[in-house]
Amino acid sequence: MNRNWLLISVAGCIVPLACPCHAATPGEERGSADDLLYVYLPREVTVQNPLLSLGQVSVVRGGGVLSGGVGGIQLGRLSLPGQKIVLDRATILSRLASHGIPAEKVRLTGAQTVIVRRRQQTISGDELVTAARAFLQQNPPAASFCESIAAAKPKDLVLPGESVNLQLAPRFVENNARGFMTVQVGVVVDGQEVGSRDIPLRLRYRCRKAVTVQEIAQGAALTPETVKVEEVLLDRPEPAGWKPPYGLVALRTLPADTEVRGDMTDTPQPSIIIRRNETVVIRIQRPGILVTAAGLALQEARAGEYVKVRNTDSHRVIVCKVSADGTVEPVL
Repeated sequence: MNRNWLLISVAGCIVPLACPCHAATPGEERGSADDLLYVYLPREVTVQNPLLSLGQVSVVRGGGVLSGGVGGIQLGRLSLPGQKIVLDRATILSRLASHGIPAEKVRLTGAQTVIVRRRQQTISGDELVTAARAFLQQNPPAASFCESIAAAKPKDLVLPGESVNLQLAPRFVENNARGFMTVQVGVVVDGQEVGSRDIPLRLRYRCRKAVTVQEIAQGAALTPETVKVEEVLLDRPEPAGWKPPYGLVALRTLPADTEVRGDMTDTPQPSIIIRRNETVVIRIQRPGILVTAAGLALQEARAGEYVKVRNTDSHRVIVCKVSADGTVEPVL
């Protein structure tokens, strides 16, 4: 017995469809094979065009005038990437009938329903975060910047269709929150930006801090023996010019294991080297000339400060600047 078969590839499957010359079934007796429209329905179809037609979701074959323009019959629209709709046989028969093709002229084969999805490309939230963090690492906000942590995972970015020419374009956007920075990652397809996500990142900086090793009394100087330096991660950069507080004096008693902050210490005051009513040497030195005289300090002073001095010989009161060696020089 000879039979002719037509092999049609639908959604990766080879589907045999009987030629119109097959033996008629009782349901086909009302029309000849040349008058019938054959529609094969796959279980699932992925489409590019959001406007669905019968030719997109099925394999249509028929003789005579029935098949003319049938593939263009509209079945609905997919409005969003990744959206899916389910079409059953009754819906397809109804659409055909509205175009003048009665059900008795149609032979449906294949699945009972067709799941139709729109082709899409998904940029996951993890991919967007990775791009934002890499951009921040390449453009650090400070030299002590160490790492960033996403404050929240962004939603996936779903794009219609698929493109091999896709790029992620990160950029900084304004963010006034302390310890945070926002990176906006744009998705560029064929040179045109088609979407973006804002990704807030919590910043971490590698910083140093000074911690007391033992109790330091008020007025005592801080030394490497009493203060150690530790490395920590903070949400703010290390202050410019930071250095260990060695040589500073404690403004109050500092217990052991206390972080030393700027308001806890001060620069030590230089020692008083001239006391009131103390005899001092008034000294004037110029190239080739050295003049000295005795004087009486009228107030106490430190090196670099100004003090009133009464000349012992003339009894005149003059203003002098105190030198580190304890002599004073008149301010002329």
